Amino acid sequence: MENLLTYLILLPLIGAALIFVLLQGDEELVATRAKMIAILVSSVTFLISVILWVEFDRSNPGFQFVQTVEWFTLGDVTLQYKVGVDGISVLLILLSTLLMPLVFLSAWDSIKKRVRAYMVAFLVLEALMIGTFAALDLFLFYLFFEAVLIPMFLIIGIWGGQNRVYASYKFFLYTLLGSVLMLVGMIAMAWLSGSTDIEVLISDPTGFSQIQSYLWVAFFASFAVKMPMWPVHTWLPDAHVQAPTGGSVILAGVLLKMGGYGFLRFSLPMFPDASVTFAPLVFVLSIVALIYTSLVALAQSDMKKLIAYSSVAHMGFVTAGIFAFNTQGIEGAVMQMLAHGVVSAALFMLVGVIYDRMHTRDIDAYGGVAKVMPGMALVFMIFMLASVGLPGTGSFVAEFITLLGLFKANFWVGLFMTTGLILGATYMLWLYRKVVFGQLEKEAVKALRDMNLREKLSFAPLLILVFWMGIYPKPFFDIMHGSVGQISSIFGQFDESVMPRDYEGGGSLDQVLLTSLGDAT
Repeated sequence: MENLLTYLILLPLIGAALIFVLLQGDEELVATRAKMIAILVSSVTFLISVILWVEFDRSNPGFQFVQTVEWFTLGDVTLQYKVGVDGISVLLILLSTLLMPLVFLSAWDSIKKRVRAYMVAFLVLEALMIGTFAALDLFLFYLFFEAVLIPMFLIIGIWGGQNRVYASYKFFLYTLLGSVLMLVGMIAMAWLSGSTDIEVLISDPTGFSQIQSYLWVAFFASFAVKMPMWPVHTWLPDAHVQAPTGGSVILAGVLLKMGGYGFLRFSLPMFPDASVTFAPLVFVLSIVALIYTSLVALAQSDMKKLIAYSSVAHMGFVTAGIFAFNTQGIEGAVMQMLAHGVVSAALFMLVGVIYDRMHTRDIDAYGGVAKVMPGMALVFMIFMLASVGLPGTGSFVAEFITLLGLFKANFWVGLFMTTGLILGATYMLWLYRKVVFGQLEKEAVKALRDMNLREKLSFAPLLILVFWMGIYPKPFFDIMHGSVGQISSIFGQFDESVMPRDYEGGGSLDQVLLTSLGDAT
């Protein structure tokens, strides 16, 4: 089992190599076989990640499935290949491997050119995402974290829309420049501590006490862009609008979560004093992001752009919850990353479904879609309501618990962040009304056909997850609780999880959440 993470990283790379090297000949036949291999390899990768989740010891808050291979020694520092997962990273790996086969399934008919290269790019991207969440060495993490940019740059630049070159370069330069300071910080940490081992650095961050604030800012520059936080968020709407559907799914579903994961893996445990010092700044940026981008979303005429701005707003919940420094805030933030990953992926896939038929994302080009696509309208309604936090969905649980932690940390921050629930409902309901309801007047809309079996199958796992996380979220909280507890205990704020330890499904979820709210107040 100790090599399980390495298998997870290597399997997509092997699949990419098979497609790239072995498939030659008739273009149409090669495209079909490339799709089949990509779906098969990504599905097997997902099943292996399920084994990782099942075998994970919930009672052990430390890193598990650790594998270490020393590369070479540079002065006093030994560079190594070291991977492992805790209760936070195992969930993000599971999210990454789940979305990838759905991306291939949803793109079966929509990608017409360079199909083989498209599948290779996404399989390489999957391996790099898994490596990012599993890396336990500073420079190994940086290698995976930055290498993710390359396949996504190609995905946007080759298979994107009309302004794809501009969007791809903007995405690449923003995220790369933001990470230069992080690399400088990592070099300083290795020089001061004599180690690049993340476990070692987390266990004793005192060696950075003199420059902790500078290191925090260096890492913040990278993670804030990746999230993205306001005001360094402007690359995201352009990237989403120009990216193909699969690119938008992975960008919103997984890549945005790398910033939040970075805060939890590096900023809080390694620079706790600086994190406390800069927490008010993070709160202000989170509040501005939530309110400002929600209002901007209301002014959009492009469906993808509206959902992109909503992602920035939802990430405001994540950053605010993380810097509440208490168990509820951090667990809510992790749950929000998972819930948003599922919901945003589904929303972008839904936009892809109607774009493949109409070849426009202009909101005003639609109206009355429910009359010709009732199945799509139903699925759209479920994910739209999940996005605004309808009780019974994962987003409701995530936002409720995040707000619980925020009110516990700072009443005014919690109050301002609550406005996001109202604004989120406003722009999502407006989008749904404009696209799905109204008079069926446009001839192009009248000719639309409903989702086929392949498209329905691609949404089925996401529908199950949305309600599973909303109705019975205990398995998700159980696996993250120990790791979150280690982080919150650094700040003297370790509490019982928002889901009581003895909760085994007895009583309704509403009762559990109300009990937790009573305990907090």
